[in-house]
Amino acid sequence: MMIARWCIDAKFGHKPEVVEALTQWFDEVGSQIGWTKENSRILVGSVGALESSIISEVTIKNLTELNDAWQKLAEIDAHKEWSKTLEPHVVSGTPKWEIYRIID
Repeated sequence: MMIARWCIDAKFGHKPEVVEALTQWFDEVGSQIGWTKENSRILVGSVGALESSIISEVTIKNLTELNDAWQKLAEIDAHKEWSKTLEPHVVSGTPKWEIYRIID
């Protein structure tokens, strides 16, 4: 099993909008690729982390499952529109993926 984390930084004062957009994305788009409340969560920076950090975390079986999800996302028009709507709220250049193996 693995954890896939999509990490972004919200612009100053835009964190509530980003969290709301991610929550809506999981309900409307993520659910179409199998990313549900049972295997995903949204994290925000608190102590020792940037307060502007927002992380969406998904539990996956392997990298093939992640790749398959990304391929499906490319075909979902709502995902493309959501990305354009989210962009003004995110610090440019901060989105990144981190993949961790679960060992215990």
